[in-house]
Amino acid sequence: MGNMIATRDAYGKALISLGKTNNNVVVLDADLSKSTKTAEFSTTFPDRFFNMGIAEQNMMGVAAGFATAGKIPYVSTFAMFATGRAFEIIRNSIAYPKLNVKICATHAGITVGEDGASHQALEDIACMRAIPNMTVIAPADAVETDAVIHAVSEFDGPVYVRLGRLAVPVINDSETYSFELGKGVELKEGKDVTIFATGMMVNEALIASETLKEQGINAGVVNIHTIKPIDKDLIIKKAKETGVVITVEEHNIIGGLGSAVAEVLSENHPVIMKRIGINDTFGESGKPKDLLEKYKLNASQIVEITKELMTNK
Repeated sequence: MGNMIATRDAYGKALISLGKTNNNVVVLDADLSKSTKTAEFSTTFPDRFFNMGIAEQNMMGVAAGFATAGKIPYVSTFAMFATGRAFEIIRNSIAYPKLNVKICATHAGITVGEDGASHQALEDIACMRAIPNMTVIAPADAVETDAVIHAVSEFDGPVYVRLGRLAVPVINDSETYSFELGKGVELKEGKDVTIFATGMMVNEALIASETLKEQGINAGVVNIHTIKPIDKDLIIKKAKETGVVITVEEHNIIGGLGSAVAEVLSENHPVIMKRIGINDTFGESGKPKDLLEKYKLNASQIVEITKELMTNK
């Protein structure tokens, strides 16, 4: 584990790199470029950046138009406004015709912090994965974010990329990491239990795994960066190997990673399972670290849940 970098910061840098190699890349923002980190792109490539103002629905429609003209639009705003306010335009104008639009939404999850419940998107994965033709990705760190932003430029179709505000540890090696759409990454092997995590919760899962090891429990950790299409084969394989599965996400436990994994296992290989996430409630204003503690989204909670499940194995 290395530096602390927010995935939104990595997104901004990746856009610059991508913009230098692909002239078809354009960036649209809804008057939040300093927060979404698209501001540097606007300075570097002013003729390919478009501030659409506080008009998220219109921004999605314009992005659809760019896509029909052969451009690759990267559309940025807060996750709450992208998936909430602009849902209908995303569904009907982008996903229905399967247009090549990349929706990169920042400030997802409870760690938006002091902005409070109105800005903490805890339902965005559920909203996006329910739309046909939509690919849904939640990178775990800065290295993975950079790889994702470059990879989706070569993928033809609508993509939702979930990004965070809070700086998180870099857990991947930039020299060796390789992103493959739809394929989970096994970070640690385990024979007793498998922890499937996504986004910033991958780091917490890794910390929990180390603690569990000290207590005699061998916990494997799998990074599910692509929530749709999800890696069914890997999920089933690990469930067969360990017989106990835990999912961890900075999202409502309804409709997110936990639901996606449960859908796979209930139809293919049912096992003992527990979903860790926001328990179907709104967040509140507070410091990100305090909120993670209050809503039990941390390594210590993963450890306690794992120990409880192991008694039922």
